[in-house]
Amino acid sequence: MILLSFEENVNVISRFDNEQFKVEILEHKKLNGTDDVSLGDTLYFAQKSGITLKQVRITMKNSSLTTETGALQFMKGQLEMESKLGGVGGLAKKMLTSALTDETITRPVYKGSGEIHLEPSFGHFIILKLNNEEVVVDQGIFYCCDSKLDVSVIRQKNLVTGLIGGEGLFQTKVSGTGFLVVKVPVPEIEIKKEVLNGETLQVDGSFALLRKGKVEFTIQKSSKSLIGSFTSGEGLLQTFKGTGEVWLAPTLPAYNDIYLEDTDQDADDSPGKLSWIRRLLDIFS
Repeated sequence: MILLSFEENVNVISRFDNEQFKVEILEHKKLNGTDDVSLGDTLYFAQKSGITLKQVRITMKNSSLTTETGALQFMKGQLEMESKLGGVGGLAKKMLTSALTDETITRPVYKGSGEIHLEPSFGHFIILKLNNEEVVVDQGIFYCCDSKLDVSVIRQKNLVTGLIGGEGLFQTKVSGTGFLVVKVPVPEIEIKKEVLNGETLQVDGSFALLRKGKVEFTIQKSSKSLIGSFTSGEGLLQTFKGTGEVWLAPTLPAYNDIYLEDTDQDADDSPGKLSWIRRLLDIFS
């Protein structure tokens, strides 16, 4: 089959509609290469292992969209972009927050009617529909949302939780009613959504992506004494307690191990190039 157009070369793998928005997650069926033939091996093994390029397309009708800074690729229609700094005091506060959180000073807001394409990625996008709810996401996971949602930065309750917990001192909180698109490092099928009903969930590692509802995040020792925690081999555990939902990516540490093994090899050692792709192909074939 010969593909003749952009639309023929994409699948809509996820979609959300209401009166003001049509949100689509596009999957490019095939990348046919550029004028750089050296990319051929990479594209071949990526496609064989099921790695595809994805993109968020949003059609707006008299509405307002908030995105992560730098997410826009192109837009068409009666649309305008604005960034509210809130005056000198607001600017100073945002600059201080940005310096402390490694977050950008402000996120752009697009208003009007038209179509927006956001930057494509080999990562994975998920659409969440919030109904008077609250979601806290790890750094780098927020991608875009209905501007009716409130997007803010929250600080971990203590220094130990932020630095040792692996989640950072600050995270992004999104609350209200509307849609939210998150960018996650693994496919949704590899995300385990743990529902908590006044229970406690403890995680050894940094692979919790987000939490919904009234869930408190702390760091706790895996045994009664700090020495016991380290000698047990488990150390300190990310602890989630309350009522809500926690998204875990149990396969993420394995991907990180593959990446670290590959980067440890000499960059000029040609047999080691693409080893992570080949290894994934072996695993999933």
